[in-house]
Amino acid sequence: MYKLYGATVGSEFVIRLSDGAVIPFDPANSDYQQFKEQINADAAQLEDADGNVMSPEAAKAYVATLP
Repeated sequence: MYKLYGATVGSEFVIRLSDGAVIPFDPANSDYQQFKEQINADAAQLEDADGNVMSPEAAKAYVATLP
């Protein structure tokens, strides 16, 4: 499970809830690549900044907008 953080577009990041790792939206970051792969494979869930679990479709649509 991941949680989305960031106050403005461009300053967003996710927290991996299992260990508290902060994952910036950096294509060179292996944790970021794993996050995107897990969301696209329905192997993980994504919470929005308010703690609401996004539907798999909404999470995939969001990830598709990322670098």
